[in-house]
Amino acid sequence: HVEGDEAFIEPPFFVDYGCNIRLGARFYANFNLTILDCGIVTIGDRVMFGPNVSIFAATHETEVQSRRDNIEYASPVVIGDDCWVGGSVIILPGVTIGEGCTVAAGSVVTKDIPAWSVAMGIPAKVVRKVTPVPKP
Repeated sequence: HVEGDEAFIEPPFFVDYGCNIRLGARFYANFNLTILDCGIVTIGDRVMFGPNVSIFAATHETEVQSRRDNIEYASPVVIGDDCWVGGSVIILPGVTIGEGCTVAAGSVVTKDIPAWSVAMGIPAKVVRKVTPVPKP
């Protein structure tokens, strides 16, 4: 569901269900965006994604029997307003990326990132803060 205007996704775009995705205004994604939206995925206003970004709101247990029984779990993913997610970033289930964040290319986000932060690495860690700006 697109909440605002001017959302654009470069093809190809891959989704699990598609009905659990909320996009804010002026969202842009480069090619090969993958969203496994078993859980709700909320993306704020003025968010940019580089190529090959993957968001996983779905997960499975590590126990084999659970996977044999086709049990899947969901945890929501939230990306705040004014974020830039670099190319080939992976965002795991249950993560919230706060407003105004930058996530460096190739990072794997396993835990929440506080607003107005720059994060990078595997797993992604905050390396510095950025200056907050008022809402437009």
